[in-house]
Amino acid sequence: MGKIKIAEQDIVNALCLHIAHKRQITPQEVEIELIYDDDYGFSAESYVNGRKQILITANIIEALRYWLDTVMEIDPYSAALELVLDDEEGIIAYAD
Repeated sequence: MGKIKIAEQDIVNALCLHIAHKRQITPQEVEIELIYDDDYGFSAESYVNGRKQILITANIIEALRYWLDTVMEIDPYSAALELVLDDEEGIIAYAD
């Protein structure tokens, strides 16, 4: 497979798809804000129907695995996933 860089927008899309799938709604009904904190690391806030949910790093990785499987058609468990804070590109991920 090689190393794949996953852009910030693709991470947001993965979270939207995954949450929509779990809640049986459309991805357009989900809003996502990615967050990085020096003390807590990576997280995200999702907004669905006016309700906020905090997603931890494990939730983001789970969503990326769902995205790799359904959108990219890559075995989601054969890839090691790493979230990275990039000065220019924001929050990105690498699948290796």
